[in-house]
Amino acid sequence: MAFARSVIAPRDFIAPRASTPAKRGFWQKLLSAMHAARQRQAEREIALYLHSIGDKFTDDAEREIERRFLGAPRL
Repeated sequence: MAFARSVIAPRDFIAPRASTPAKRGFWQKLLSAMHAARQRQAEREIALYLHSIGDKFTDDAEREIERRFLGAPRL
């Protein structure tokens, strides 16, 4: 079966319009900025911690980072 344009239904072959992205509101911009700032702070703290233990990412270092940032209880 071949697909071809038809006089009966010409709209089936028209590409949909590209929708314009919605403008971000004040609260969404604020939340994004706060999230980005917190992410940068966490990355700085992880880099400082790794530097303090000799720049080696070991299993112990990973567990300590998770404990500090995810709030996991100490065992």
